[in-house]
Amino acid sequence: MRTIRLTMSQALLRFLDQQYVSIDGMETKFVQGVIGIFGHGNVTGIGEALERSPGSLTYIQGKNEQGMVHTAAAFAKQKNRQQIYACTTSIGPGALNMITAAATATVNRIPVLLLPGDNFASRQPDPVLQQLEVASDYTVSATDPFKMVSKYWDRIVRPEQLMTAAIQAMRVLTDPAETGAVTLALPQDVQAEAYDYPEVFFEKKIHYLDRRSPSRESIERAAALCQGKQRPLLIAGGGVHYAGAAQEVADFATAFGIPVAETQAGKSALAWNHPLNVGAIGVTGSLAANLLAKEADLIIGVGTRYSDFTTASKSAFANPDAQFININISGFDTAKLNGIGITADAKEALRALQERLAAGSFASSWASAYIAEVKSEWDAEVDRLYRMECQEGLAQTHALGVINDMLDPSSVVVCAAGSLPGDLHRLWRAVEPKTYHMEYGFSCMGYEISGAFGVALAEPHREVYAIVGDGSYLMLHSELVTSLQEGRKFTILLFDNHGYQCIHNLQRSQGSDGFGNEFRYRDAGSNTLSGNYMPIDFSAHARALGAKAFKATNAEELRSALLAAKKETVTTLIEIPVVPGTNSGGYESWWNVGVPEVSVSPKVVAAHEEMSKRIQAAKPI
Repeated sequence: MRTIRLTMSQALLRFLDQQYVSIDGMETKFVQGVIGIFGHGNVTGIGEALERSPGSLTYIQGKNEQGMVHTAAAFAKQKNRQQIYACTTSIGPGALNMITAAATATVNRIPVLLLPGDNFASRQPDPVLQQLEVASDYTVSATDPFKMVSKYWDRIVRPEQLMTAAIQAMRVLTDPAETGAVTLALPQDVQAEAYDYPEVFFEKKIHYLDRRSPSRESIERAAALCQGKQRPLLIAGGGVHYAGAAQEVADFATAFGIPVAETQAGKSALAWNHPLNVGAIGVTGSLAANLLAKEADLIIGVGTRYSDFTTASKSAFANPDAQFININISGFDTAKLNGIGITADAKEALRALQERLAAGSFASSWASAYIAEVKSEWDAEVDRLYRMECQEGLAQTHALGVINDMLDPSSVVVCAAGSLPGDLHRLWRAVEPKTYHMEYGFSCMGYEISGAFGVALAEPHREVYAIVGDGSYLMLHSELVTSLQEGRKFTILLFDNHGYQCIHNLQRSQGSDGFGNEFRYRDAGSNTLSGNYMPIDFSAHARALGAKAFKATNAEELRSALLAAKKETVTTLIEIPVVPGTNSGGYESWWNVGVPEVSVSPKVVAAHEEMSKRIQAAKPI
């Protein structure tokens, strides 16, 4: 057997450089490169390998460890999980900074490969700088917490262990049902140790993403459930995008006259003006979708994990006869809500179920005129919100209306947290697939800027827009600098409403007078932040980092700024002051949150009693 002597780090990069995926006969290089921040623990190991022998892998210099993993996750999400970046850090705080983003990727079923540095496997020297000493278990290090948020975790304490670990890592990263964050903890001494690796380990490896066909029995069970059902509703989740099944959703819905509602991850699978697209579902849903959901006696969930926002905390489907057919590549998700599961690729499952139902002459009893009526009423409501005027300044929904009107249909909008996801889910009119990129599995504050950079890496020929609140921007904006460094432009639309207004709204709706959620000065001697709003010049901050920047205080200025931003060649920020509380509200939906049973405030006690009534009315499945 022929061998080649390499350090473990050099071998890892050579292996990653030879990984490919194939789906529907299309072969794609899987690992595009490595995003990293060097420190002790990786600079002389993986750092040397990236400098001297990277192969075709590109190195991108991150600015924040959490941010760079968000970038990698957004890239993989936009590429339908068929391409990834790996992420490398030093030991200790550098590694731990990745955990939030690792959890975000895992919750969203997005593949990211994490390569944190680790303590010396030899334990010499000991304790090393940034080592986490646990006196009761000396094998524990700062990389152990990754076990809780990783779909696969391993620590390479001998260079030859890399071969087994790398193969298992690729197994999980390329498995659509099991993918998420994969962590290979790399002790800094082992990174630099050499081993005679067999050359076969570095041969080109193709991972075939074979579409999983549904079993005949599962299709028959689903078809049997459909018989006798009159008012089906299809919910398009993120799995529709990952399976490339947008056309199959449209064909299935059209064949049987079934209205289609969208989750945050599934939005844009069907154009907003398709006659059967009734919009967003659940807590952040449209009036049209939520009204139909209450009447539906059959829910066909395609590629959705049924989060509490999708189901309105299990209250969305009020019909006592409502039952579920769950199409998902993950058996874990097909079992939810006591549904009939079809564990299969969404494209294959929809085709098979459509063929079977057509043979049985299945059709919904929804009147097309009724669907058109509720859809028309909702479209009129969106128009109203998009034109909403406010004496105090620019309303948030009006600003979104201007933006939606000005952007090209092929542009991608990126968002994650605050009140903006609710407005975008309800109101945004997406025309083309993959133009709505929302991280709402974790709704992780700080994802937006890093995520937009990741989308710009994935789709350099599209205009990309990060729609972000001032709270999320302040939390994490570091990869703006990386986008300038890499020449990957996107536009930041920063909505400044003086704080965490989404949670401020939730807080006040449950009996609070408002506490700790606005960016105000502290009045002398006060226990609350009740002074004036803090004046923060976000456009000046962006310019200081090297970006272009504009400020728009009204609709006309916003239109002009959007036109100017399109002409810029570097990342550009538009600061948009909006009036707090001018976001859209709920439509026939409810969200279960814990409200204190005991309080000195009668308003809080009353809110608890109302919440208790809602909980009792929801389906305990």
